[in-house]
Amino acid sequence: MRIGRARTRPLAISGILLLVLAGCGDGPAETLLSDYQQELAEALERPPPVRHAPENIGDFPAPDARLFRIAETREGLLDVFALRGCHIAQLVAGRNNQLGKVATPSQRWLYELALWRRLSGCWNGTAPEALGETDRARLRRLTLLKTEQLPRASWNALFASEEWVDSFSRASSPLPPEALGSVNDQLPALAYLREATLHQFDRRWEPDSARLEGHLKTLRERPLTAELLRALMLAARRLTESNELLERALADGQCAVSPANAVEPPSSRRMTAWLERLTLESRRWLSALQHLLDAQKVSPPSAIARYRQRWLSLETPAAPWPALQAARRHHRALRAELIRRCR
Repeated sequence: MRIGRARTRPLAISGILLLVLAGCGDGPAETLLSDYQQELAEALERPPPVRHAPENIGDFPAPDARLFRIAETREGLLDVFALRGCHIAQLVAGRNNQLGKVATPSQRWLYELALWRRLSGCWNGTAPEALGETDRARLRRLTLLKTEQLPRASWNALFASEEWVDSFSRASSPLPPEALGSVNDQLPALAYLREATLHQFDRRWEPDSARLEGHLKTLRERPLTAELLRALMLAARRLTESNELLERALADGQCAVSPANAVEPPSSRRMTAWLERLTLESRRWLSALQHLLDAQKVSPPSAIARYRQRWLSLETPAAPWPALQAARRHHRALRAELIRRCR
């Protein structure tokens, strides 16, 4: 009986360890970077760097900090009926029924766009001539109001949508190297959203509900912005640790036992190829995000402006993309110094 317990207990503990390790396994990007660190340390005959978890991205601003408050427009049934020549009654009724009240942000934007087009088209047509003074003043007031509100309604439609907010989810992991093609998959969605924003006052441009929903569905497939930012931050963290390893070796006047491996460890080419592609694809994505934000016809809320500068910028030194480029430049300089030292 004692032997039986001695045998079964280690087996049970081993099973628990396997489960724990499986749950905490490194991702593909982490493996690439840690393999490089290990080989670099071996070439320098030093212990590998202590790996620290990179910080998470910041919280995306809460709804009350990222959305504009737009007052409801209330008009009596008789007042709306008086404007029947503008053909807005059915549109307003659809917005106020049960389905309209639970419409998605994108559908609410399409409603606001359609309402503005009908009101402004009516005001700029012959309809005002047939209206009494009070109704004509009402039509003018509603047209001006909806013209002023439309850019904020457009912003809210984007920044209230789950698909958009989820792209910045902190409950994410670094984008795996093999998933960088997702940038190509999702870029058309940003392009269409930008097109819709730019042309919201252009009557020649026709919104397409099916295309809009299709692009939003594509954005829903993965939190791409967050995954790219976390991949950039992971790479910058590991390169910074590698830089500290090289700096200590150079400060000690050390030349590598295997200079060729220290300058370019076997895993270096794979890591460098991934970093090059990560740099390119994340720049494409972040540039498209910036173009979409620049297309908005309203000044962004301050919380979004701060988030944009801290996390999405291609110029702010502390933002993930520039931080990785700085770490890469410093790493190349340190390796060049190692070549000179060991030559």
